[in-house]
This record gives sequence, structure tokens and C-alpha cells, in this order.
Amino acid sequence: MSQNNDAVAVAEGLTADVFHQILDVAIEGRGKLPGAKKAAVSALQRTRDPEAAVKWIVAQHIAMAGGQGFATNWGGFFVSLVTIPANLAASIFVQARAVACIAHLRGYELNDPRVRTAILMVMLGPRGAQSLIQKGELPSTPAAVATAPAFDQRLDARVSRALFENAMNQVSGKRIGVFLAKKIPLVGGGVGAVVDGWSTKSIIDHAMAEFVSRRPRLAPYAEVVE
Repeated sequence: MSQNNDAVAVAEGLTADVFHQILDVAIEGRGKLPGAKKAAVSALQRTRDPEAAVKWIVAQHIAMAGGQGFATNWGGFFVSLVTIPANLAASIFVQARAVACIAHLRGYELNDPRVRTAILMVMLGPRGAQSLIQKGELPSTPAAVATAPAFDQRLDARVSRALFENAMNQVSGKRIGVFLAKKIPLVGGGVGAVVDGWSTKSIIDHAMAEFVSRRPRLAPYAEVVE
């Protein structure tokens, strides 16, 4: 009974808009927590090549997702931002930041609402997005949405609701066992690291496939960091 109550308490505190809040912070940063734009530029300054920077970002964020200390260290920040467990909010944040970094490094404007909708679509994962496309609930792929003629606010809202439903599945239903296992001392840390690392890699792989580079093959370094 207490397990069900935990899931209900999370559900009551979570709304679809939370994903826009986390995405905003993931892109712009907050306080000492740098956003995707700064992280992407930093990676590019280190590697001097956009695709090498993408690989650096990928490795960094997969490690971050698997590191249980990230949610602990920034727990208070995430709790103040949204009323969901810090570890879940941190996982969503890391995925959103990684996808946004990849999009930025490959030539997409992060302030464009179409691109932001596409980022949220990528966070549904390849199976989640494809399932909704087959059902006719989503019109096309994230790549097509990012370059669509106009921003579709209704589509953006639908994607947010789908992410909401996915989040609920992480604390109830099929994934309740994993969610609770993450709370068990010793065992929980290992389960959490594997699950978060694997799910983040899946999202990142999806982002790599959808956000194909829009930059010239030999784009000048200065052009990329602007």
C-alpha cells in the first residue's frame, strides 16, 4: 500500500509542463549549473571539431546519468524546480541537456520552439515516438518537426503529455519494481546507475539519428561557437 501511495504522491505533483521547465534550465543553465549552450561550446573548445565535441558530450552525459551523486548533489535544486523526486528530475535533465547539446553542435537553433518540440520528442525514445507516429498521434519524426514550416503548439502540448505518461510509468505500473529497487541500499545504487545510464544512452542514440548535421562539412570553428 505504501508503494502505491508513493506513486500517487509523485503523480499529483507532476504536470506535463514540468518538461518545458526542465528543458529551459537544461538549455540555459541555472546558477553554477551550466546549460547546453555553454556545455556545447566548452566541448567544442576542447576538441576543435563539432562531431568530436558531440562524442565528448555523449560520453560525459552517459557517465553523468550513471553517477548517483549527480541527483544527490543537485537534489535541492531539482526539488525547488519541480515537485517530483530529485533522481527522476535529474535523469530527465541530463537527457534533455545531452539532446540539446547535440542539436546545437549540429546546427539547430535552441531558441526555436520547433527545435524544442523536437528535443522533447526525442526524449520519448525511438520506440515511444515511433509508436505514437504509427497511431497517428504524432505527425512525423523529430527531424521533420525541427525543420517544419511553422511551430505547432498543439503538437508541443501532445508531446509533453506523452512524456508525462512515460514519467508515470517510471514510478508505477511496469517500472515500479525498478523504481523501488533504486531505493534499496547497496542494490539500489547499482540498479539506478545501470537503468539511468542505459536509458540515457538510448535517448542519445535517438538524438544522434534525428539531429543530422546542418553545418557545412568543413564549417569554420568560429562559425560553430557563435
